[in-house]
Amino acid sequence: MPNYRDLHDPNAEYTMRDLSGETMGLTADRGQRDVEITDVQTTMVDGNYPWILVRVYTDAGIIGNGECYWGGGDAEIIERMAPFIIGENPMDIDRLYEHLIQKMSGEGSISGKTISAISGIEIALHDITGKLLDVPAYQLVGGKYRDEVRVYCDLHTENEADPQACADEGERVVEELGYDAIKFDLDVPSGHEKDRANRHLRGPEVDHKVEIVEAVTERVGDRADVAFDCHWSFSAGSAKRLVTALEDYDVWWLEDPVPPENHDVQREITQFTATPITVGENVYRTHGQRRLLEEQAVDILAPDLPRVGGMRETMKIAILADLYYVPIAMHNVSSPIGTMASAQVAAAIPNSLALEYHSYELGWWEDLVEEDDLIEDGRMAVPEKPGLGLTLDLDAVEEHMVSGEELFDEA
Repeated sequence: MPNYRDLHDPNAEYTMRDLSGETMGLTADRGQRDVEITDVQTTMVDGNYPWILVRVYTDAGIIGNGECYWGGGDAEIIERMAPFIIGENPMDIDRLYEHLIQKMSGEGSISGKTISAISGIEIALHDITGKLLDVPAYQLVGGKYRDEVRVYCDLHTENEADPQACADEGERVVEELGYDAIKFDLDVPSGHEKDRANRHLRGPEVDHKVEIVEAVTERVGDRADVAFDCHWSFSAGSAKRLVTALEDYDVWWLEDPVPPENHDVQREITQFTATPITVGENVYRTHGQRRLLEEQAVDILAPDLPRVGGMRETMKIAILADLYYVPIAMHNVSSPIGTMASAQVAAAIPNSLALEYHSYELGWWEDLVEEDDLIEDGRMAVPEKPGLGLTLDLDAVEEHMVSGEELFDEA
């Protein structure tokens, strides 16, 4: 792999808004809190998603764990950014976040992989700072509204297009695993498609999706809330037909019925229907969520914390959403590290509705950390231990690493 730490970037080197501690003149003696970052490392775990774990090391021997949104590219970007924070005090979380945004502005710190990479570092900084101050991470973002966070389980079956198979799995997860909130994909092939590219839903396709919703909601009844995800699949007209057909059913929310790029269409769909519409996982930072809220283009907001900008940025989004009385249902497909970071913020905001869990079929998800019973009966308890409250099991991480990855250094 190239040495990304030594790449030449005039924008990063000569930016006038350099927020490094040296440039800002931060020389005050902080006593025992005078700690410096010494290194940043990543490794990728081959879970049901390729999870990118991040570690920030300090000269105090305290390590912070974080996680980026999954997939390729983030590790290289973090390697690129490491020189910008080595030597800095990890407790200056907000300044370092803005410092990285500015330093990486020429490389796309508006959205996408750059923001995801910064998110992974930002989460690790919260973990370190909580350990240094001996407080849980939720205390760093405002304190606690709740001891445990409601979790909704994203479900799948071998035949996701079979309404009865979906109903069976929904009932099983509610009865056997104790969840009172679940979600299914609704953008599944019906067998009636004529053209996969045009986003249009024919009548039989709409009928098939209604059959899935009807089967699941009637089987589950009032034992659980049920949401359905469309993954940005449909045209505006088809989305209107679908949401209209679903208004007679107890749908908790319909997620991402149209692509995220055209805000005007998103607003039109949300305001067209009484079916609650949820969006947000593909929108970055507070700036990206702002118009959704100001123009009432969303009923429930679903930011993905390791993708959207990290813990403080998600907190800012939640505060903005609360001004418009919009609840937060965080999207989440992370390992225990990213999931707990989301839970820490969900505990600290008034408008938390639920947090997604996407690994119920992965038997070793919890093995990545030393702590047990992270999710019980559809609830995730928020630890009182410092930082995120989790300890990575490096043996389990090594066992499940993506081929070719290297394990983190010890402290």
